Amino acid sequence: MIGWMAAAEPRSEPILGVLGIDHVQVAAPAGGEDEARRFYGGLLELPELPKPASLRTRGGVWFACGAHQLHVGIAEPFAPATKAHPALAVGEADLDRLGERLAAAGSPVQWDDAVAGTRRFYTADPWGNRIELVAVG
Repeated sequence: MIGWMAAAEPRSEPILGVLGIDHVQVAAPAGGEDEARRFYGGLLELPELPKPASLRTRGGVWFACGAHQLHVGIAEPFAPATKAHPALAVGEADLDRLGERLAAAGSPVQWDDAVAGTRRFYTADPWGNRIELVAVG
């Protein structure tokens, strides 16, 4: 039992229409938009997306991440997510280069070999949110 629900059996097809992930969001303190652009847009090279006009007053920045999106939302009070995190897929040939780029910019790079056959490392965004980078391909 998970809370009041029995654990569901894994299914190969969705039965309720959930098809996948549209976006993930990480939090930043008020005024963090420029740092978000430097880290996510500059270091990770994610293209910035325009936010809908109805959401612009809330602050934050949105980025494209492959077929998905990564949103940086403003949270006050702010606390970094040090366990929950997005895992971003990186081409196998680019993972080392990206790790070197992040380290040179002062971001922590912690390689992890806990999953056999998977090359990955963790870093942190400017506010301490955990970010995982995983080699694919």
